[in-house]
Amino acid sequence: MNYKNYIEITPDKRFGKPCIKGTRISVYDVLGWLASGMTYDEIVADFPQLKREHILACLAFAADKERKVKVLTT
Repeated sequence: MNYKNYIEITPDKRFGKPCIKGTRISVYDVLGWLASGMTYDEIVADFPQLKREHILACLAFAADKERKVKVLTT
């Protein structure tokens, strides 16, 4: 999954948060819905502009960001 096909960061949209292309729905919105227990089908039903691929792209984005986190030691 190449999340860059589905996610964009635009400084003047949602304060520069990563969003699904063509929407104002942020990656963090989608991750929050998943964390609260919503299923893919429930999210798509509530937000018909989203597709399963968009949700998977959000997960891929979060996984990629997690891989890039540097651990600081004291």
